[in-house]
Formats: sequence, structure tokens, C-alpha cells
Amino acid sequence: MTFIARMKGALGLKPERVERIEPVFRQRKPIKVKPKRTSPDAKAHMAAVAACPCVICGARPVEVHHCISARYGSRKRSDFETIPLCVAHHRIGPEAIHQNKAAWEAANGPDTDYLPVVADMLAGEFTSPWRQS
Repeated sequence: MTFIARMKGALGLKPERVERIEPVFRQRKPIKVKPKRTSPDAKAHMAAVAACPCVICGARPVEVHHCISARYGSRKRSDFETIPLCVAHHRIGPEAIHQNKAAWEAANGPDTDYLPVVADMLAGEFTSPWRQS
């Protein structure tokens, strides 16, 4: 026996190896599939909304805006809850909803109030208060 073996002593036996018995039908976690955000119907609806004038001033071209009033969380609303807004009322400028939501709602009301107006526009029942140009 070597000097080191005599100094340290026995390290002990390794524990017995216990084999795990796997069940025949092991339950697996379900695979989470991310749903598609836009269906063909939603894309067609958004294209029809994009053809309408801005619901605030009647200007064109417009951007399709997903309603954000009374929404909690960061998840985007449905593609069917959209309104047409010009660039000045959507994202650029002092009157834009994405610049200052509180000021926009104070001046124009919640953006969800315009969903029936958009539905009337798409049905052809809306008479425009804006000048025809």
C-alpha cells in the first residue's frame, strides 16, 4: 500500500446504482404552437379599413390602428378591432395617439368608440361629414 492510501484511509463504497424504470407511456408536455396572428379574413378586413378615410379628420392615406383604449397588458387587440387613422393622428405629431394617449382621449374620446363608425363605413351606411376631394 502506498503512503497516500494509508494516510487517507478508505474512501468508502460507491452507492448502489438504482435503475429508473420509465413508464411505457410517458406523459410529455404539450407543444405550444404560436397561433397565426392574421387570418385571411383578418387581412381582408384590415385592407378594407385601410381604404377608408381617417375617422378623425377624413384625410388620406391612413394607417390601420389597433385600438388601445381600455386595454390592460401588452397584447395586441384583434385585427377586427381596428380603425383608420391618418399619420398625424396615429403616430407622428402632437395629436397622435401613440405620442400622448391621454391627450388624444381627452380631445377625441376612446378609440374604441370609433369601431361602430368604421363598421358603418365598411357597410356603406356612413355619410361623411368631411369634404369630398
